[in-house]
Parts: sequence; structure tokens; C-alpha cells
Amino acid sequence: MSNLHRILDEKLVRVGVLGATGTVGQRFISLLSNHPWFIIHALGASPRSAGKPYAKATNWKQTTPIPSNVREIIVQECKPEHFGDCAIVFSGLDADVAGDIEGAFRAADLAVFSNAKNYRRDPSVPLIVPLVNDSHLSMIPQQQALHQPPLQKGFILTNANCSTTGLVVPLRALEKSFGPIEACFVTTMQAISGAGYPGVSALDIVDNVVPYIGGEEEKMEWETLKILGGIAEEDGKKDFDMHSRYPLRVSASCNRVPVIDGHTMTVSVRFSRRPPPSPQQVREALVAYTPEAQSMGCPSAPVHAVFVHEEPDRPQPRLDRYYQDGAGVSVGRVRQCAVLDIKFVVLANNVSIGAATSSIINAELAVLKGVVKLPIM
Repeated sequence: MSNLHRILDEKLVRVGVLGATGTVGQRFISLLSNHPWFIIHALGASPRSAGKPYAKATNWKQTTPIPSNVREIIVQECKPEHFGDCAIVFSGLDADVAGDIEGAFRAADLAVFSNAKNYRRDPSVPLIVPLVNDSHLSMIPQQQALHQPPLQKGFILTNANCSTTGLVVPLRALEKSFGPIEACFVTTMQAISGAGYPGVSALDIVDNVVPYIGGEEEKMEWETLKILGGIAEEDGKKDFDMHSRYPLRVSASCNRVPVIDGHTMTVSVRFSRRPPPSPQQVREALVAYTPEAQSMGCPSAPVHAVFVHEEPDRPQPRLDRYYQDGAGVSVGRVRQCAVLDIKFVVLANNVSIGAATSSIINAELAVLKGVVKLPIM
């Protein structure tokens, strides 16, 4: 155990949650309530909720009760002055308000870990899936330097769209073992919780599949390139290379299905390498994959970044979505593809690794790598 781990185990880091009364904010609170390093110090929501104890401000929709240590915290408006004692601010804000609020928190020199989409395309903001590309944390100093005025502690870091997250974990594992992937076809079967609350109308989703999720396919195709790509540097300036050294084509088809939690995907890939790896080699590479979140000892990281099922009918959302508290990705049915090279099935818990859990592991990595400057409680 490192000295930093010992310090974090003894002294807690104060954190805040924006959008605390919404479904993503509630998930943050559930995960953070017993976190070994972080303690919830401030909660932010709309002016309508501000001034109330959290238990009276929220319409709680989680399967466990409101944590006792946050029930009486008074909800504040989402203004930086209420979060000045926080080393980390998690944002579960809706996209229609997240941009300006998160920008204001960064300008106030606060570290923001966002689940919203607003800054994912920003050329100075890392888009990080913590089981995949934590090396992109190296962009933070440039983001701070380019801000006017330059920042000492503040930045914005985003996690990916929930469906993208499930896809890129096995893709990264395969590229690490076998080199670049040049083509990927993915078809998603996405849970209704991905649409938020109250979400999709029952009349639309019961006994039905909706073959369209607005903006989802384009997000998957674009985000995958930023996440799996590297960082290029020219004349002292860093840029995300969007996988341009080895062009990757991604084709996504996204569907909403009558499942509560857990996004399932069928994936086919073609490798640049010829001959391509065998299905057994792919299984072995997925099992062996160990990202830094695991090796560095992040407390929220799963034991298995990718769990490979041998059964012919797994993974399934109802059976497998909460394995490892939903922090890893499940893969099954690895086999040859008659059109590309290899095909398989992926399951990722969209409300865990696809949302708040990713942000929390990103924050753990940022603390361990010294990106977050700690005042510790």
C-alpha cells in the first residue's frame, strides 16, 4: 500500500454532487455514501430544491434507502460559492443546464467530473472511460493553462455515453493484445433507465422495441475514436488524435428495449493484423486485460475489467448486470465472424460503469496520479 493510499484511508476527501436530486445524482450519492476515500460535503440542485433537507428535496428512485449521512444535508443551488471546500465535484446535471454550470465551477478553480455530454467534444477536455484511457488525464495541465485566467486546480473531465462505455472496454483489451482494429459493427439493445426518469412512455416500450435513440449512434461512433485514440503533440500543443494513425470505422445501430438496467450489444470487429486472432486468443486477451484502475488500487474498480462467460446464453441483463456492482463489463459468445473477423456479445450496466461509477473511478485515478490537488478533511 502506498503512502497516499494510507493517507486516503485515514482522512476523507470532501466532495460535492451537482444535480443531486436527479437519477444520476442519486446514483452518485448511493455509491459515495460509504466510499473509503470520499465524503459528501455539499449537494446542489435547482432553486426549487435549494434550502431543503435532501430527504425532502428528492423523489428517491434507488433500490436502497437514502443514506442516513445525507438525509439532512441542506441542498444548495448549483453555485461555486457553496462548494468551495470540495476537492472534487461530481456532476449529474442534465445536459440542458450542465454546460454553463460546469463551466462556472471550473472557472472557480474546482475539479469537475461530469456525466453530462456538454464538454465531451471540447478539444481540451478528456473523455475518459476509467478502464480504458486514463492516460488522457495528461491533457488536464494544458486545459488549465489555456483557460483565461489560467487555473491551478480547476478542470472538467467527462465520462462517456453509457453505450460507448460498454463497447470500448473490450475493444481496448483487444487492441492492446492484437494491435489496431480497423472496423467495428455494433448493435445495441439499451435499457429504459438510459433515458432517465420518467423516461420512455409505457405505451411506447411495453411489448415493443424502439429502433431509434436520438443522437446515440453518432455519439457511439465519434466517442469511440476519441477514447481509443492517442494524444499527439506538435509545437508543444497536445491534441486528441481520434485514432487517426490507424483509422477505425465504427457503425452503430441503437435500439431501446423493455429492460430496466443493462445495455446489451452485439459486436463484430475486423483487425488490421492478418491473420486475425482466433476466438480462443480473443477470450484469453479479454480475461487477461488489467487496466491501471485495477493495478493502482482504485477502490471502486472491478476485480475483472472484462468477465468472459463460457455459457452459450450469457451475458443476460437480468442475471449479470450487477455482477461486481456493475463496475465491469461482461462478454460472451466469442466466435468467428463470417463477414469481419470476430463477433461477441457485451453487457454493461448503464447506471453503474456507464454513468456514476465511471466518474467516481476517474476521480480515484485523478487523486492517485496527483491531478486532483487535495485538501483532505
